[in-house]
Amino acid sequence: MHLTTILDAITSWAQSLIASLGYPGLGLVMFLENILPVIPSEAILPLAGSLTLDGRFSLLGISLVGTLGSLGGALVFYSLGSWLGEARLQKLLEHYGRWFSLSVTDLNRAKGWFNRYGEPIIFFGRMTPMVRSLISIPAGLAGMNLRRFVLYTALGTTLWNLLLAWGGRLLGQNWLLISAWIGKYEHAVLVALAAVITLFIIWRRWVGRKK
Repeated sequence: MHLTTILDAITSWAQSLIASLGYPGLGLVMFLENILPVIPSEAILPLAGSLTLDGRFSLLGISLVGTLGSLGGALVFYSLGSWLGEARLQKLLEHYGRWFSLSVTDLNRAKGWFNRYGEPIIFFGRMTPMVRSLISIPAGLAGMNLRRFVLYTALGTTLWNLLLAWGGRLLGQNWLLISAWIGKYEHAVLVALAAVITLFIIWRRWVGRKK
């Protein structure tokens, strides 16, 4: 079976789970989405947002449940980074990463983002499709304070979830347009994110000097 067909089938399964199980299905899918990047949140949360129009979900409920599921998945990757170390993680990705659409290159990219921007990337990275899942691993590798990791992850994830769900509510039956738009302009989103993080770091250093 072609890889694209498999990915489409996984996405359809996740969407069906949300539509049939409601909040429990949403929490499970968002947990899996953080471990299996083949399940894109931009194809899940807008659907949930569109379902608020018939009262099956609320924007607040989507944000809270989605954040709890995402945080659980992020903690799995944080723990892997903390317990296994970089060398063993790379070996695991070399042997089994293709089954999860992950590679050593993906890990090195996430590590590069973390090394370049520091802990704030945990917050901003949660809103970036290509970064959001794996960014938890270098945080674990670096031994980032767990409380700060949870705080940054929860804040960034809640904002991302709310934006996608709100967009799905606005578009209604046309919620798929959000996923298409993000996929089309994914690299532009990365460039914009890098600019925002850089400005944030400059501002924080300026405030530190003033103090």
